[in-house]
Amino acid sequence: MDVLVIGAGVGGLAVARELLAAGHQVRVYEQAPARRTGGKAMLIWSNGNAVLNDLGIGLDGVGARIDRIDALTAGGRLRTSMDIAHAAGRFGFETRAIPRRHLLERLADGLPGDLVRHGLACRGVIQGDGQVTATFSDGSTDRGDLLIGADGHHSVVRRHLWGDGAVRPATFGTWQGLSRIDIDLADTNRHLIISGREGACGLMPAGDGLLQWWFDVRWSPADPRPAAPLAELRRRFGHWASPVPEVLAGATEDDLEFFGHHWTKVRPAWGKGRITLVGDSAHIMPPTLGQGANQTLEDAWVLGRELAQGGDDPAVRLRAYEKLRYPYISLVSRLARRNPANWRVPPLIARLFPETTQTAMLARFSNRLNEPEVSRR
Repeated sequence: MDVLVIGAGVGGLAVARELLAAGHQVRVYEQAPARRTGGKAMLIWSNGNAVLNDLGIGLDGVGARIDRIDALTAGGRLRTSMDIAHAAGRFGFETRAIPRRHLLERLADGLPGDLVRHGLACRGVIQGDGQVTATFSDGSTDRGDLLIGADGHHSVVRRHLWGDGAVRPATFGTWQGLSRIDIDLADTNRHLIISGREGACGLMPAGDGLLQWWFDVRWSPADPRPAAPLAELRRRFGHWASPVPEVLAGATEDDLEFFGHHWTKVRPAWGKGRITLVGDSAHIMPPTLGQGANQTLEDAWVLGRELAQGGDDPAVRLRAYEKLRYPYISLVSRLARRNPANWRVPPLIARLFPETTQTAMLARFSNRLNEPEVSRR
């Protein structure tokens, strides 16, 4: 089949690799003028790593292996600890923190040089006569048998299918950075999540001396941005226990970027006719579980498997893909929105449940995220 993919991020490139390997013709359209090199680091869990392995992509030599996640109080006391290495032993795929640019490089490696057509933003989509036509920002059009919307948070394809108003703001936003900060944690396999009354902080080694760091604060779209965000973060979090003050001291304004948390209600069927969605186009969720990229990769894997089934009507296979993904992605989305990380300071829960019990609960979350797809490969 002839397939149009809108968006050349993680989802678009993963779909392209999957479908090209199955013998389909694929063209990818991306609004950015060149491959994106920005963005911070992301956590690739065992389930995402398993998909990358199926796509012929290894993560050796990039990022950092994550073996443990420790949750601390603002005063530095250990609240919970989750063993991540158990997933590598159980499923054969480790969890790694990797800069986004390196993941995009690995996904693009070996693809045809003219596959991605940069500088062309999708402006509209029309179906008819067994084909889908996309119109682009320069006035040009292209037609294919199928169209896959992988154009993320602000998806034009999703708006075509669902209309406006599907994306809803959550209650937190994140200031984040990826930089070389000289603390011991940057050279370990340990990921810290620290919470207190002022918000939350995450610290994660990302390889080559890089540290991915972020601060979550209460947020709404109507809130004005602070004139000096780093100074505000230092005021709010600078009194927390080490290594938070050291991270803030080593950060610069140039390191900072902000994103507000959003979510969409997961639908049992998120496509129509010969159009479907993958990744954030279909299911934006808060980043509290670090599963966004991983669920996008799972989308690509399941979509490729369903299209490989063949049949006279490819729209039937797209609906089968959506039906298969629905229970898993709706579970992950609910967990991301209701995850204990969103509670930030749960004194009552902390008193009711000892830390060993909280650790077991976090381990259950991890298992439920990893098992459904990884164990089926």
